[in-house]
Amino acid sequence: MGALKRYVLLPPDLVPFFLFMMAFLLRVKLVSCRRVIHGNAHGIRSYLNALLILGRVSNLPTVWSNCLAGWWMADGVEAQRLFLTMLGGTLLYVSGMFLNDAMDASFDRRYRPERPIPAGRISQASVWQWGLSCMLLGLFCFGYLGMKPFLWALGLAACILLYDAVHKVVIFAPALMAACRFLLVMTAGAATVTGLTGYTIWAALVLALYIVGLSYLARGESQARPLDYWPCLLLMAPVVLALIHFRGPDQWRGILLGLVLLGWIANALRHVYWTKTPNIGRAVSVLLAGIVLVDLLGIGAAAIGPTMTLLGFFGLALFFQRFIPAT
Repeated sequence: MGALKRYVLLPPDLVPFFLFMMAFLLRVKLVSCRRVIHGNAHGIRSYLNALLILGRVSNLPTVWSNCLAGWWMADGVEAQRLFLTMLGGTLLYVSGMFLNDAMDASFDRRYRPERPIPAGRISQASVWQWGLSCMLLGLFCFGYLGMKPFLWALGLAACILLYDAVHKVVIFAPALMAACRFLLVMTAGAATVTGLTGYTIWAALVLALYIVGLSYLARGESQARPLDYWPCLLLMAPVVLALIHFRGPDQWRGILLGLVLLGWIANALRHVYWTKTPNIGRAVSVLLAGIVLVDLLGIGAAAIGPTMTLLGFFGLALFFQRFIPAT
């Protein structure tokens, strides 16, 4: 029971820090909600639903997955540091999603009027406030863990801002999205006591290639021409690394998990390439949930705890997608 408490309860020395963060976010939330209520816009329920959509919270399990995988592959052992890593990663991800809509508000008013800002469910100023607040708090989490994770997190925050600012106008936006996930895994690895390992870097790189392939497919929704097949090769990069890395007694795990990931990728691509009515959005949602399987392949199901946790994240990602759009 004592061992369970170490992983479930908040470490005592983090209680003041946690309370400060919650109080800060609550203040931002109350100020924003008060404006909604006084303005009699759509009510508090509509406002909170808008926050969930803006934050694309259905993808949060994949963020937690990246953090856990990066931490585990870097030989992380302290649950306290893992907690802060996942909290910081969550805040940075949500900040990026909020700021994405804040910067795309003009585009959405013309082409995506159903999004929360053009639909009038939340003001653009409130979204800016939420996004910047979450980003600062996320950086604070990693700053608490030390200079190295803070610098990696600072690079991640800069990459998030760059992606949000230019992703509509540059062709290399998928690479920027991939860089964000790469930096998230690297930040999680740097947050451990032992620091980054060579395998952590390679695993983060093949995850980035997977994200490039996924992002290319996602951009295909706005293209009239048929999609090329080359992104499919990038989606398979994690399987190649697993076959190279896992040797000897561990080889069967790499092969088995690689086949599972390949099957999931094929399940996604059938919505694009092997149907009369392509559904790119559905394929992208399936591939987004597959990020957890990439992380599972990365750790090679080496221990029952992380393996079951990642499987739980995979189930959560699929469950959340039933209620909140993943894209």
